Amino acid sequence: MSSKANYSAEEIRKDKPGFSPTRSIIETPFYGNNVIKIQTLKEAYELAKKSPGTIVTDIPIYRGQEFGLDKDAKVLLFNDGAVTGRYSTARKIANEPAVDCSALDKILMDAVYETRWKTLYHAEVFVGLDPEFMVKAHLLIPKGEENIMYNWMLNFQYMSDEYVRMYRSSRPVGNGNEPDIYLFSDPQWSGLDRAGIDLSCLSDPKCLCYFNTDHNCAAILGMRYFGEHKKGTLTMAWALANRNGYASCHGGQKKYTLKDGSKYVASVFGLSGSGKSTLTHAKHDGKYEVTVLHDDAFIINTDTCVSVALEPTYFDKTQDYPAGCEDNKYLLTVQNCGCTLDMNGKIQLVTEDIRNGNGRAIKSRLWSPNRVDKIAEPVNAIFWIMKDPTIPPVVKLNGASLASVMGATLATKRSTAERLAPGIDPNALVVVPYANPFRTYPLANDYAKFKKLVEEKNVDCYIINTGDFMGKKVKPQDTLGIMEAILDGKASFHQWGPLSDIQIFDWEGFVPDINDEDYRSQLKSRMEERLKFVANTAVLKEGYDRLPEDALKAIQKVVDELGM
Repeated sequence: MSSKANYSAEEIRKDKPGFSPTRSIIETPFYGNNVIKIQTLKEAYELAKKSPGTIVTDIPIYRGQEFGLDKDAKVLLFNDGAVTGRYSTARKIANEPAVDCSALDKILMDAVYETRWKTLYHAEVFVGLDPEFMVKAHLLIPKGEENIMYNWMLNFQYMSDEYVRMYRSSRPVGNGNEPDIYLFSDPQWSGLDRAGIDLSCLSDPKCLCYFNTDHNCAAILGMRYFGEHKKGTLTMAWALANRNGYASCHGGQKKYTLKDGSKYVASVFGLSGSGKSTLTHAKHDGKYEVTVLHDDAFIINTDTCVSVALEPTYFDKTQDYPAGCEDNKYLLTVQNCGCTLDMNGKIQLVTEDIRNGNGRAIKSRLWSPNRVDKIAEPVNAIFWIMKDPTIPPVVKLNGASLASVMGATLATKRSTAERLAPGIDPNALVVVPYANPFRTYPLANDYAKFKKLVEEKNVDCYIINTGDFMGKKVKPQDTLGIMEAILDGKASFHQWGPLSDIQIFDWEGFVPDINDEDYRSQLKSRMEERLKFVANTAVLKEGYDRLPEDALKAIQKVVDELGM
C-alpha cells in the first residue's frame, strides 16, 4: 500500500484528508529555499562522516554496497550527550483530553520560523517492506544533525531502485486517502520564552514530541536522541496501520519450520530489555529452521493474519556485545558508546555500557541469516513478555477476552532505553499495554484487534515471565526451553488451581504452590492491580482509553477465583 503525496486543486480543502493546522505547519517548511533534498544513502553517509563530533571508526561495514553504501564505508560513532534514552514525558498527542493543540501549534509555528536561519535537510524513506503495506515518510532536520538523518535513513528503507519499483506497484492505503508521513525535527530548539508563546502546555518546557497521527505528522523539538526519531516515525506508521485493519506490534516475530515440515509463527511482545530480541533471534542450536520477520516493529493483518515488517535493520543495545564479538560484524552505526585504540592503532568501540547506559547500534538485516520482510503463514501464537514476580515462567490463557486484556495490562519493568522524569522509580513494576508505549489512539482499538486474533483466528496466547519469579531468576535457557517444549508438542498444560481460564506448564524449579496462602495473596494482589487499571480506563483521560465491559469481567473472574 502506498501513501498520498500529490493533490488536485479540488482536494486541497480544510475538510479533506491530510489537511489540518498541525499538518500544514509541519509540511510547509519542507518546501523552503533553505532546504537541501538528500537523494541517496551515500550522500547522507558523507554528510554524517564530516559532521563535527562524528568518530569514523576503523570498523568496515560488512557488505555495505548491498545497502546503498560504498564498499569502503566505515561504522560511524556519534554520542548525544547526557540524554541516552527516550523521554515519554515530552509526548503530546492530538485528540487526547487536556492536550491543547492550539497552544502546541503556536509553539511549533515559532520553532519552524526559527529554522529559517538554518540550512535544513529533507530525507525520505519507506516504512513497511512489502507491497501489502508501504508508506513514504519524510524528515526535515537542521544542518549539524547529519548523524540523526543518516541513522533514520538506515533504520528505515532508503529509496533503492528495488523498493521504489515495489512502492509504485503497491496499492494505495486507505482508499488513497492516507497522506505521506511528515516529521519535523529541531534538536537545537530550546524552550525559551517567546512573544505570544505559552509553554505551560508542555510537560517539560525544554522539549516536545508532538503527534497528530490522524494526519500522519509529528514534530520533535529539543531532543537529540535518535530513538525519539525512530519511535516517532513508527508511532505514526502504527497509528496509520491501526486505522486500516492491522494490529500494530511492538515486538518480534519469527517462523519455525518443524521436523514434520509444518510451520509455526510466534509473536513476542515486550519492552526494550525484556528479552524480545533474544527470543526473536534465538537459533535454538539448529533444532529448527528459523525465519525472522523483525525484533521490534511489525503489523498483523487481522483478516488474513499475514505479518509485515516495518524496518529492514535492527536498533539493538550494545550492552551484551563486547569488542571482538561476532555479532558486531553487522554494525552499521553506533550511538552513545566509547572508543579506544587497539594494538594496531585502529579506532575500536568500547561497548558493554561502560560509558553510559543504553548504548545502541543499528545492525544490518544480515544479522538474521534467514530474514524476510513478510510472513504469509498465519500467526499461531502470541507471547506477552512480563516481568511480574508472581507469574510463573509460562502460563496459557483461555478465552479471547482474558488473552487480550492480559496484553492490555502487560506488567513489566522499565529499562535504560527510557529517560525518566524526576521522582519516577526505575525499578517499579508498571503496566504498558501491549508493550507499546507509542500508541496514539484509544486503547480499545488494540484490545479489539488482539481479541479478534484469538477469538476468530484461533491464535494461542501465553504469558512468559523473563524476570524473577518469587525471588528466583528466570534465565534465558528456561524461556527458550519452554518455547521449544511448546513447539515440539511436549508442553503439558493443565488448569492452574482454581483458575478456569489459565493453564500452567510445570517448569522444573519454578512450580508454584497456588494453595500457599502467602503466594496466592501476592498473585491476587497483582491481579487486583490489573483490575484497578482496567476500571480506571473508564475515568482517566476522560475515558479516552476505556476498555469494554468484557475486559473488566475477564480480570474480575480471575480475582474472584483466587478467593482468599
